[in-house]
Amino acid sequence: MNLSRSSKLTTLLVALAVLLAAVAPAAALATVQADDAPEEAQVGEDVSVTYTFSDLYEGDTPRQWTLQGETNLTNASWSITMYDNAGDQVGETESYGGDTFEQQVSADDDVAEVEVTVSGTVPEVQNFSYDPAETFLLTEFTEVRDGGGTSTIDSWDTHHYTEESADARTAIDEAATTIDDAESNGADVSDAKSDLDNAIGFYEAGEFDKAIENANSAQDAAEQSESSAETRSMLLYGVVGLVALIVLAGGGYVLYQRQQDDYDKLG
Repeated sequence: MNLSRSSKLTTLLVALAVLLAAVAPAAALATVQADDAPEEAQVGEDVSVTYTFSDLYEGDTPRQWTLQGETNLTNASWSITMYDNAGDQVGETESYGGDTFEQQVSADDDVAEVEVTVSGTVPEVQNFSYDPAETFLLTEFTEVRDGGGTSTIDSWDTHHYTEESADARTAIDEAATTIDDAESNGADVSDAKSDLDNAIGFYEAGEFDKAIENANSAQDAAEQSESSAETRSMLLYGVVGLVALIVLAGGGYVLYQRQQDDYDKLG
């Protein structure tokens, strides 16, 4: 009996420990702010973004750890400068080349803030996608603990495009807006939607001229359908108005006849 109670108690304690582990707050990570990280950029364009890391040792973060950075920019270079609480630079500015870097961060060196600048060229698009739009990894930063374990601090994705893909996307966006407007006004936009689907298919295949052609066809079809719907509405309103006039005229004539009959009887 005692063994049974002990076994149940042990099971309960284990379950409670698992539950507490599941709901325990994650270890606090450094705070990072980006300076002008672009939401979109053209293929082949050179970009440079500066990130500032603070609160370096919050929560369970150890007094010494490694900051790791990664980017998909081509010809990438990194510049890392560290500062103390007074804002004075600690040590020399470190420079790295390539798509990754690692930099040790230590409270014993009075490091209170880290500034990272990454520069490079926007890469080619491997796979075009209309929705969601094609993106590349601009930057990702990771905290690597000396005792083992890693945690992602933050990451940034950027939409990249070519001049041709941007033109095609604009044409598709405009066609989609026109279709939505036409549909909200009661137009039959099934043909327009079919052309739009074709345009998106050509876009994702990298055939941007055909994408633009089909997007323009979709927009024209939507505009024509909306115009036809407006014409039908106007005709319907005209017929309703004409019927109303006829009814009113008929009612007036009947009333007139009754008045005439009353006059005849009085006479």
